[in-house]
Amino acid sequence: MWGGAKARWITYALGCELVAVVATGTALVTGFGGPVRPVWFAVLVALGVVQAEMSRRIERLRRWMSGQMHINVTSVWYLAGVVLLPPAWVALLAVVLYTHLWVRVWRSVRTRPAHRFVASTAWAMLSCFAASSVLAVTGLHGTPLQTPRGLFALCLAAAVFELVNIGLVAGGIYLYTSQRSVADLIGTWEDNAFELATLCLGGLAALALAEQPVLVVFVVAPLLLLHRYLLLKQQLQVAAVTDEKTGLLNTAGWHEYAVREHARVQRRGAGGGFAVLMIDLDHFKRINDTYGHLTGDDVLAAVAVAITGSVRKGDTVGRFGGEEFVVLLPGIGRADVLAIAERVRAAVGELNVVISTGAGTVRVSGLSVSIGVARHPDAGPTLDDILRSADAALYRAKEAGRNRVAV
Repeated sequence: MWGGAKARWITYALGCELVAVVATGTALVTGFGGPVRPVWFAVLVALGVVQAEMSRRIERLRRWMSGQMHINVTSVWYLAGVVLLPPAWVALLAVVLYTHLWVRVWRSVRTRPAHRFVASTAWAMLSCFAASSVLAVTGLHGTPLQTPRGLFALCLAAAVFELVNIGLVAGGIYLYTSQRSVADLIGTWEDNAFELATLCLGGLAALALAEQPVLVVFVVAPLLLLHRYLLLKQQLQVAAVTDEKTGLLNTAGWHEYAVREHARVQRRGAGGGFAVLMIDLDHFKRINDTYGHLTGDDVLAAVAVAITGSVRKGDTVGRFGGEEFVVLLPGIGRADVLAIAERVRAAVGELNVVISTGAGTVRVSGLSVSIGVARHPDAGPTLDDILRSADAALYRAKEAGRNRVAV
C-alpha cells in the first residue's frame, strides 16, 4: 500500500485533507464569508439526512456495484448550502452529511473503505468551500436568487463546485487506480449529465429555501426517483456483462477489461506486460450426459469459484461460453503466470461438488482442467495475438492428455 502509486495517492489525500481542515478552521475563526444563519444549516442537515435515510438501500447497492462513483446525489444540498451558507459552514455541512452516509451506508460496502471515505469527504469540503468562497469574494453571496444577478451567482457556484470536484476526484482516481481514460477519471457524458441534473435540483432547493421554504419538499421526490434510476442503470450495465450461470464476466465484459489493460500497457511501453489463461473443463459433456444440464451448471459455478479463489485479487476472470473460462492477469512475469495456472489446475482437481436434487444427493469429483498460457509481449503485440496464442496452447494441453498447463 505504501509503495509507488499508492504512496502518491496517500500523499495527495492527506494533503487535501489538511488543506480542507486548515481552510475551514481559518474561515470559522475569521468569520470569512459573513455571518451564518444556523437555521439554514440545520434545515440542510435535516433534509440531507432524511433523503439519505429514504434512499439508504439504493445507495448501498449503487456503491456495492460500482468501483468508481462519479454521481453523488447529496450535491443537491451542497449547492444549496454554497448559496445560503458561508464557506466554512458549507464545508461542515459536507462533513456532517458524509459522516451520516458512512455510518448508515458506506462502512458496510467493500468499495467504500475508510481511507477513501475520508478523502472523499475532504474533496467535497474543498469543492463546497471553493464555490462559496468565489461568491463571497465577488460579492455575490446573499444576492436575491430570483434576480438575474442571483441566477448568475447560482450558475457560477454550480460551475465552480463541479469543476473543483471533478479535478480533485480525477486526481484521486488516477493515483489510486492508474487509470487514464477520460471516462474513468471524470465519468461518461451520461454521468456528467446526471450530475448536472442533480445540481439543477440543488439550485431549485436553494431558491425554494430562500423564497418559500415549504416548497423544498417538492425537490425530494424527483431526487429519490433520480437516485432509483441511477441504480437501475447500473443494474442493467452489470447484467449486460455478467454470465448468469457463474456470476463471472461474460465474453463481452471480459474483453472490455482486456482491451483496457492492453491499451494501458501500450501507453507504458517497455516493461509493461500482462498474461491470459485459457481454461477448459475437461470432459464436461460426460457430466451433462450423466447427471443432467442443471447439475452441469452447478459444476460450472463451482469451478468458477475455484478459479476466482486461485488467482490474485486484481485479476479478471470471465466465462467464454460452454465449459471455457479465461483469466486476465495484469502486471505479471512468466514464472508467476505458470504458478497461478498450476494453482488453478490444482484447485479444480480438489473440488468435491455436492448437489442436492429431487432424486437425492449428487457428488461430482475428479474434475480437471486444461490451461493455455500466453503473455504479452512474448506471444505478440496485439490482444488478438495473445488470445490466439493462449487458445493454441490450450489445444496443445488437451492433445497432450489434458489436466495440464501449456505455454
